[in-house]
Amino acid sequence: MTPVNVHPTAIVEEGARLGDGCVIHAYAIVTRHAVLGDGVVVHPHAVVGGDPQDLHFDTSLATGVRIGARTVIREHVTIHRATKPDGWTEIGADCYLMVGSHVGHDCCLADSVIMANDVLLAGHVHVGEGVFIGGGAGIHQFSRIGVGAIVGGAARISLDVPPFSMATERNEIVGLNVVGLRRRGLPRATVEELKKAFRAVNVPVGNMRDLAAAALASGDYASAEARGYLEFFGAGRRKIARARRGAAVAESND
Repeated sequence: MTPVNVHPTAIVEEGARLGDGCVIHAYAIVTRHAVLGDGVVVHPHAVVGGDPQDLHFDTSLATGVRIGARTVIREHVTIHRATKPDGWTEIGADCYLMVGSHVGHDCCLADSVIMANDVLLAGHVHVGEGVFIGGGAGIHQFSRIGVGAIVGGAARISLDVPPFSMATERNEIVGLNVVGLRRRGLPRATVEELKKAFRAVNVPVGNMRDLAAAALASGDYASAEARGYLEFFGAGRRKIARARRGAAVAESND
């Protein structure tokens, strides 16, 4: 059992739950609505479990924030609790939230997500495993960022970003995150399937959800990654970002 280390100037409210080995630095605030897994580190002036920025929120509701093991929360990060009764804002394990980033109410971040300085997530955003979001990027409420995607610095994202994609500027998909795929150690055959799936939904003219459903129904995709990419298009409540034709053709020729 590793002891918890709380700086004398930090505020940990009664009712907060801290796992083994948590470190709470000077002037950090962990409210009674927060549950921290083992080894979570909260740096100075971060606030975990604050009330949501929702004009209609009932502060008496039992909602909270859950932080996965070994996640690091840097200076001035804010993470707001959920708005729905018994709901949770969820941060996965091994995430790294850099200085000044914000996670709005009811967000759900999977494991190993990295948010650079000043990234802003509005409410109800879902971020897949292994996503990297560059500094100053802003993500609109209810948007989804698929597993393994990368969002460029200062990007403005108001649509869903498919898995393993690179997004930049205003909802612009510029290709697959090939570097990320290589770092995952995926077999070449899987990478080729992902490229094929990317072309199937981005090159033809038509509704992306219909194109993805047709590709999935074709039976041509065996890997979990390629099938997951195509299945992503069948869910969500926002439109999905699409690659410009030039970027899609370039990806097909890579």
